[in-house]
Amino acid sequence: MAQQTGHGDQHRPDRLVALSDGVFAIAMTLLVLDISVPQGLDSAAYGEELGDLPPKLYAYALSFLIIGIFWLDHGRVLRGLRSVDRPLVAVTLLGLGLVALLPFPTSLISEYADEPASVAFYAANIAAMDLTQIGILVVRARRPWLNADPMPPALVGATVADLAASVVVFAASIPLAWLWGANAMLAWLLLVPLKTMTGRRRSAAVREAEADAADPAEPR
Repeated sequence: MAQQTGHGDQHRPDRLVALSDGVFAIAMTLLVLDISVPQGLDSAAYGEELGDLPPKLYAYALSFLIIGIFWLDHGRVLRGLRSVDRPLVAVTLLGLGLVALLPFPTSLISEYADEPASVAFYAANIAAMDLTQIGILVVRARRPWLNADPMPPALVGATVADLAASVVVFAASIPLAWLWGANAMLAWLLLVPLKTMTGRRRSAAVREAEADAADPAEPR
């Protein structure tokens, strides 16, 4: 029995992409609201307030970077859709909800970075966000009628590995937060070499998929 893909307005992938872009833009904008200096301060109090800004600026820059990377990854996992259905929309909305939530744990690490719960909450939020990206790929792999073209297994595997690197590192830092406090955030630096390796693997898979699409008579 043929699957119903639907061509109504609610099944258009461009609407889901547009909603996603709007959520990302709003979440990025909300991050800056935590950075402010009260009015009516004397010189001494003003200097103290400026001295308190670096942790807020660090948290802002970190979350802005993470949301930006997540937005790029989100575009990749939604690329090539022909239609959407409820399971795909549900997983996507879950991820967008976590993106919209991120300004809250960002404010926690900017104000209470020494509290283990702040670091753990932030790390859990990021890990869950990337898990939803993997969930989108799983839904698409199990519901191939949603895709305009078949998804190359090598490319899907490389993309999942790239996303999983973030999940593993941030999830591992959750228990470390209770041991090391704010120093557990240093574990996130492991993402630099890990994402470099997984990114190269994904780039190679993209080139292979493009080569196969250009010359399907000679599969690689």
